[in-house]
Amino acid sequence: MQVWAIAGIPEIREGDDLAAIIGDRFEGDQPRDGDILVVTSKIVSKAEGRIVEAKDREQAITDETVRLVASREHPGGVTRIVENRLGLVMAAAGVDSSNTADGTVLLLPVDPDKSAKTIADELRERFGARIGVIVSDTLGRPWRLGQTDTAIGAAGIRVFEDLRGSTDAGGRPLEATITAVADELAAAADLVKGKAAGLPVAVVRGMGHLVGDTDLPGARSLVRSADQDMFRQGSDEAYAAGLRDSRLSP
Repeated sequence: MQVWAIAGIPEIREGDDLAAIIGDRFEGDQPRDGDILVVTSKIVSKAEGRIVEAKDREQAITDETVRLVASREHPGGVTRIVENRLGLVMAAAGVDSSNTADGTVLLLPVDPDKSAKTIADELRERFGARIGVIVSDTLGRPWRLGQTDTAIGAAGIRVFEDLRGSTDAGGRPLEATITAVADELAAAADLVKGKAAGLPVAVVRGMGHLVGDTDLPGARSLVRSADQDMFRQGSDEAYAAGLRDSRLSP
């Protein structure tokens, strides 16, 4: 597997054709069947005009929130972990002030799977190659310090690799292993894109067995459903709810 960043992507503005801009920046070696592009969600948001003034950030977080998971005060203010309109559980609903113009913040794309499909369809038509596209964003993780990039949008790739029914190296059957390969590819791409290098797009080559039709299930299918979510609340919120329920019960 090879992973490299595409150089020369300019500052993206509302209305820009991302697929055309990315396609123009392939240097010498054009896309091949099985290539997967990982596109930072920020440039998708910029192209789609998902920009609000920084003074409205807290209201923007509220507007993008469908459920509060946890809230913690700190010297700089309040951190809210929420479920946003995309079903993603993340800090500040994904509203971000990094890598955007002073005085503005970015919202996540309205439909990252649709955004990925638009880019994939246009590049496939232009180059005649079966290309997959991932739209990535940075998430924190329960139980682990630090952040990593994950897939919030995808088109033209299988976002899971289901290993159930196969065997491990010792011949034992695998009964529960479903690998979130779209997230793994997003994280691998982040190693070459970086956070401040001005390299928002990367190419992953050598994983063509994951590439398929652009109507495959997108990254939304990676989101755990509510009935399977064993950690719906933060610890303090769960404790408070349990205490409240105990007082109300006979």
